[in-house]
Amino acid sequence: MTIIETPKHLYCDTPPTILRNREEKFRTAKDVPFWHVIACFVFDKMVKARFHSLMYKGVENLEKRDKSKAIIFYVNHSNWWDGIISYTIIKGIVKGRLRLMIEEMNRFPLFQYIGCFPINKKTPQDAMKSLKYAVSTLKDSDICFWLFAEGIIRPPRNKPKVFQTGIAYLIEKCTKLYGGVNICPVSVDYSFLRQDKPEVIVEFGEVQTFHEFNCDRKEFCHNLSMEFEKFCDKQQEQISKGDFSGYRYLFHQKLSWWRDIERRLKNIGMKDDNKQ
Repeated sequence: MTIIETPKHLYCDTPPTILRNREEKFRTAKDVPFWHVIACFVFDKMVKARFHSLMYKGVENLEKRDKSKAIIFYVNHSNWWDGIISYTIIKGIVKGRLRLMIEEMNRFPLFQYIGCFPINKKTPQDAMKSLKYAVSTLKDSDICFWLFAEGIIRPPRNKPKVFQTGIAYLIEKCTKLYGGVNICPVSVDYSFLRQDKPEVIVEFGEVQTFHEFNCDRKEFCHNLSMEFEKFCDKQQEQISKGDFSGYRYLFHQKLSWWRDIERRLKNIGMKDDNKQ
C-alpha cells in the first residue's frame, strides 16, 4: 500500500487572488433566466448526488425583517460546496435574488449570469471596487446577499470567528443610501448522521434591521463575530445531542438499493428472533 503524505497547509490565510497576483476582469452580476434554469438543474443534481438531505430551521425569523429592504445573510465558509449550497438555499427556501461575491469568479465566469460577481483582494483598491459594487446591488428589496463574513475558507467549526469589516461597510452605506438593510446569521453544518452520505444542516438566526449605523466598524464586527460563534456553537451542541427539533427537509433521499436490502435482511433476522 502506497502511503501519501497529507498537504502541510490545507488552509491558507492568504486570499487566492493575492497568490495568483494577476489582473482579473470585473464582471457585474446579472439574472439571466436561461442560466438560472441551467443552474437549478445542475446544482440540484450535484447536491442530491452528494448529500442525503438538506434540513433547515429558523426560516420564520425572516418574517420579522423590514421587507422593503434587502437582506444580508452572513455565513460560515468551510468548504467548496458552500457556494452551491447558498444558491440552493436562496432559490429553494428563501425565494429571493441571490448576490454572492466569489474570489474564484474568473475560473467560473458563467456564474455572473446567476447573480455572482468577483472580489479581487490583490490590492485594497481592488477589494473596495467590489464592496462599492456590492452596495449598489443592495438597493432592491428582493436581494438576498450571501456573505462569507470571515472573507476566506476556514476549517470546519474553527474558532475564534473573526469577521472582516466588509459587512459593517455594507450596513453603513446601505443605511445612508437606501434607508436601511436587514442582516441575518446563517449557520451551515455538514455532518454524517445515520446515513451513508453527509447531510446539510442549516439554521437561520434572528434578523436585525438597521436604519442607521453609527458604530466603529472593527468593534461592531468583533461583537458580531462573537455572537455568531455562540450561534454556531449552539447549533453544533444540538447536533451532538441528536436534537433536530424544529428542522424541516428541503429534500430527503430515499434509501439506496443496498441500504434497502440491508434493512430487509435486518427485518428477517428480527422475525427469526421473535419466533424463538
